[in-house]
Amino acid sequence: MKISTLRRAAILFCFLTIWILSSSLAYADQVSIRILHMNDFHGFAEPYKPLGSDEMAGGVAYLTARANKLRVEKPALFLAAGDMIQGNNWANLSQGESVIKLLNLMRIDAMVVGNHEFDFGQDILKKRISEADFPVLGANVEGFAALKPYVIKEIGGIRVAVIGIVTDETPVSTHPKNVAGLSFASPERVLSKIIPELKGKTDIIIVLSHNGLAADKLLAAMVKGIDVIVGGHSHTRQLTPFKIGNTIIVQAWEHAKALGVLDLDVEDKKIVGFNGRLEEIKPVPGEEDGDVAKLVETYRKKMDSLLDEAVGETLTELDGENVRVKETNLGDFIADVMRTASGADATIINGGGIRAGIKQGPIRIKDVYTVLPFDNYIVAIRLTGEMIRETLEHGVSAIEEGAGRFPQVSGISFTYSRSAKPGERVKDVLIGGKPIVHDKEYVVATNDFLAAGGDGYKAFGDALKTSKDFSIIGGMMKSERLVYNDAGRWLRDVVIGYIKEMKSIAPRVDGRIKELP
Repeated sequence: MKISTLRRAAILFCFLTIWILSSSLAYADQVSIRILHMNDFHGFAEPYKPLGSDEMAGGVAYLTARANKLRVEKPALFLAAGDMIQGNNWANLSQGESVIKLLNLMRIDAMVVGNHEFDFGQDILKKRISEADFPVLGANVEGFAALKPYVIKEIGGIRVAVIGIVTDETPVSTHPKNVAGLSFASPERVLSKIIPELKGKTDIIIVLSHNGLAADKLLAAMVKGIDVIVGGHSHTRQLTPFKIGNTIIVQAWEHAKALGVLDLDVEDKKIVGFNGRLEEIKPVPGEEDGDVAKLVETYRKKMDSLLDEAVGETLTELDGENVRVKETNLGDFIADVMRTASGADATIINGGGIRAGIKQGPIRIKDVYTVLPFDNYIVAIRLTGEMIRETLEHGVSAIEEGAGRFPQVSGISFTYSRSAKPGERVKDVLIGGKPIVHDKEYVVATNDFLAAGGDGYKAFGDALKTSKDFSIIGGMMKSERLVYNDAGRWLRDVVIGYIKEMKSIAPRVDGRIKELP
């Protein structure tokens, strides 16, 4: 009886041992890995109060500290989805050098180039890439050898390929001179070629995309084999991940105001589950990364020493947040300054060239530099009434997308209908309070970015090229249609000079752009 009991105990022990071992082996095949991500940083290193809010948000030292805690909990990658080195003065005054030093401290694993990475020109971008401790990707950029198409990383025993894709609209969303000689292939075509080549070399494929959420959705639907798209470009506050087909899509807002977290459950080298979130970043004393905080402070002091001078004041808040969807008082003000400076009949500029607002109170040089960070200057060109109407039609053709082409104007008032199809949206157009005349010529001020075809605006360049005396000498356009061309002063400096002269400003929206029901 005793022996029988011992046998039963031994048999039970064997079964338990086998069960435990088999369970352990099954568990060993299951891995959880983490993808941390950020996008559209634009050099906003310090915490700030977003327009319309009284609470501080962001702060890259706080974001880094949080990322460091999250990445030790499980195997992790930290990815940056483009538009990192340009935007805020903290980045611009060093032409992005400060941002690359920052990303090195943050231990970024890979970054995709964004359209605004080209804003300082190709030579500067090559220098920035050479300073990076991480690969900078751009699989669909042809003619720029400094960019890698993809990188393969192993985390938690899982081989992860990260392919970088940037919007093929980059030639019109940076100054065309910045991408001369380069071409930007269709993301769909490039991915359809690369993904089969990676078969057998990797377990999971991540597309690190600077295309915008709408384009990412199309990619997910059209290209097979993408496991995850980590996105940027549209500044989307995507609170939780979602799937299209078998592809998980995420995006993490903008300006270091949020850190994206995506956890992937992997079994037999395949994703079997996922969950994710945005962790909004706010400054909390004592919870910042010390090394990053020191770097931010170093470049802040350099910035302030140059740009802290007060040049005037605004008696009202200047709205730079809504310039892509409607007329704003800041858009009106900048357009008015350009019309006054050039002596033009009217001004048409792209809302996307205005990158921030200004709070009510003192205006400092750094505030204007943040609003107008691009090296653009004022030009004025003769356009016919027909050309002006075509230009306005282009400006409102993608309002649903919040595209940067949306016009801010001066000397012009017009109505449009969003419900009409693009190309037929503009209705009544007045210049100087009078109906526009189809074949009459008007002098229209703009910036050199639009004159060169930026944001898809063609009328300015077409008008110049149809002139009999059109030529380009030393990179400068010459034409009898080019009435004003002040390449010696950046637009932001013209605006600063105007504010200094006025001392105080209080622009109001006066109904230049009206949307019809």
